[in-house]
Amino acid sequence: MLRFFYNLFLPIGFLFYLPGLFFKYRNRPGWKDTFGERFGCFTSRRIKELAEFHGAIWIHAVSVGEAVVALSLLRHWQIAHPERKFVLSTTTTTGQELIRSQKPDNTAVIFCPIDFLWMVRKTLKVIQPSMLVIFETEIWPNLVAETRKRGVPVALVNGRMSDNSVRGYRKIHFFFGPLLRMFNLISVQTEADAERYLSISPKANVVVAGNLKFDQKAPEHLQDAEYDKYFGKEPRLTLLAASTHPGEEELIAETFLRLKSEISNLKLVLVPRHVERSDDIGRMLNQLGLTFVRRSSGTSSTPPVDVLLADTTGEMLKLMKGADLVIMGKSLAGHDEGHNLIEPALLDKPIVTGHVLRNFRHILKLLLQENAVATVIGDAELYEQLHKLLTDSKLRNELGERAGKVIRRHAGAADRTIARLEELLSKTGR
Repeated sequence: MLRFFYNLFLPIGFLFYLPGLFFKYRNRPGWKDTFGERFGCFTSRRIKELAEFHGAIWIHAVSVGEAVVALSLLRHWQIAHPERKFVLSTTTTTGQELIRSQKPDNTAVIFCPIDFLWMVRKTLKVIQPSMLVIFETEIWPNLVAETRKRGVPVALVNGRMSDNSVRGYRKIHFFFGPLLRMFNLISVQTEADAERYLSISPKANVVVAGNLKFDQKAPEHLQDAEYDKYFGKEPRLTLLAASTHPGEEELIAETFLRLKSEISNLKLVLVPRHVERSDDIGRMLNQLGLTFVRRSSGTSSTPPVDVLLADTTGEMLKLMKGADLVIMGKSLAGHDEGHNLIEPALLDKPIVTGHVLRNFRHILKLLLQENAVATVIGDAELYEQLHKLLTDSKLRNELGERAGKVIRRHAGAADRTIARLEELLSKTGR
């Protein structure tokens, strides 16, 4: 009955969602050739291609961040069970481009359908999966229910739930409680996450497996970002601001100007979370009098410049590789949700972030316990923290090395998660 009302009102909600979907499609880069799959539309050629993957495990991730972790899990899984085939899906064009460029063998790639019944049913008919594995927070009622209706097990992996989310779910627990019970398995990152899920649905099958992000590995032959093309070949210090959000770029750029007056060889790399904001960021840099070049346009015609505006996708680790210090975004200028601190730590990079990361509290706590991250309580502290680290190479190196050790020490979630999923497959005879 509750799903009846969900499907009744879903078209109304979709009307409000559609303008944003069109805006993202038009302005965000990435793979768009098969975007019709978001609406359950598959060409006859695609249906024929995907027929070879009937019985595969369907893994769904939302965007670039989740897709990176999904690829890591998939690679672990294929090593342990090379006979398995996989279908990997995303909802964003940037995530789609990433997984298409990095997908392992025996893996097909699709766009995940919008949660309309006919779109979900058409996709399930085309894929015919043996299992659906959903990453982190993508709990779509029709996708879950229709998959289970076909006798296919459904699992949520690397699950997490913030304080804000749990409050929202509790308000409509009469809807989400039964929905969470539909999952054959909910594998979460921490005990706190497990308690939040169980507070909404006490009978849900929730287990703690750890954070799959700790099992990520930097590629053995990670390409260089070739910063010399933008900054020149003179010795320099490179400050990188990753996954920034509105307000943060201006704060960081203004702080960079102050720092550059004392550290003349300092350069800045800005990597906005949403590249469609690059025009606005470029105008802000011009107003501050900073010379910059957009990475998507190639090299600067008159290097060296002050700032590289990295308006590309899927290059975060490559960009971090050449940095001396990394600021993680969505943690400054009024933001406190945070972003994944593990990526810079994988490369033993020193990290600066805000002191409250609501979506990554566990990771932040582990790093703080080992003095492996630098935090700022208020925006006014950013200059002092950056200045201290940029002028002390020993301090930077020690901070980065400690971060890397923490991440490697907490690996193992992938093996635990795969074991649980294989157990579930064996129980269902798949």
